[in-house]
Amino acid sequence: MAYQAIISLKRHGRRGRIPPVAGHARLEVTSTGGYAPILRSDEDALTRAIITLASQYGRYGYRRITALLRSAGWLVGKDRVQRIWRREGLKVPQKQKARGRLWLNDGSCVRLRPERANHVWSYDFVSAMTHDGRTLRLLTRSMNSRGSAWPFRWHEGWAARK
Repeated sequence: MAYQAIISLKRHGRRGRIPPVAGHARLEVTSTGGYAPILRSDEDALTRAIITLASQYGRYGYRRITALLRSAGWLVGKDRVQRIWRREGLKVPQKQKARGRLWLNDGSCVRLRPERANHVWSYDFVSAMTHDGRTLRLLTRSMNSRGSAWPFRWHEGWAARK
């Protein structure tokens, strides 16, 4: 295909519009001797359709959007959709972590919720330095369902294990 483009350039010179070659974008010679792409007449409508589908189907990428556009009657390739996709700054959001659910036999699911007080809680280790340079590590516990923390009492008998 590149060979056809070179032959076409030689035949028509470097002035004016270059006739389209299969598989290549339409180009126009600029005043500085470079080439500028010629925008198609349906570019704005296609861009609006891509943005609409991307906002409607949030987890679809440009290939899936291309398939939807083709089923809707657009004659468009994935490369053109990808170019518009990048130009408009569209991105597929990161996949969310699956939450704990109770799956039923009919295919539906119920989100697991706290059943009573003190049912859901979390813990974490916190580390700090004392004034004399020793490391102090504490196990903290907190309630997730109500946002309140359990009281933590220090016992004089606790000693650091080495």
